[in-house]
Amino acid sequence: MATKKKSSSKRKYSKSSGQDVEKEMHRYKKGTAKSGKGGKGGKVKSRKQAIAIGLSKARKKGKKVPKKK
Repeated sequence: MATKKKSSSKRKYSKSSGQDVEKEMHRYKKGTAKSGKGGKGGKVKSRKQAIAIGLSKARKKGKKVPKKK
């Protein structure tokens, strides 16, 4: 019989980093999310881009987020 692998309860992302992504998604949906340093770039065009920006902001704040690949 195959045994189930015990999953670790350790989180990859902190709860607060998830909230940062959530905030960025709200901005994206409103159409106010901007890319680039200081929001000087254009509008965020995709969901993936919005998520990446949210994670990047969380990383800068020092929250628990895995490293960029």
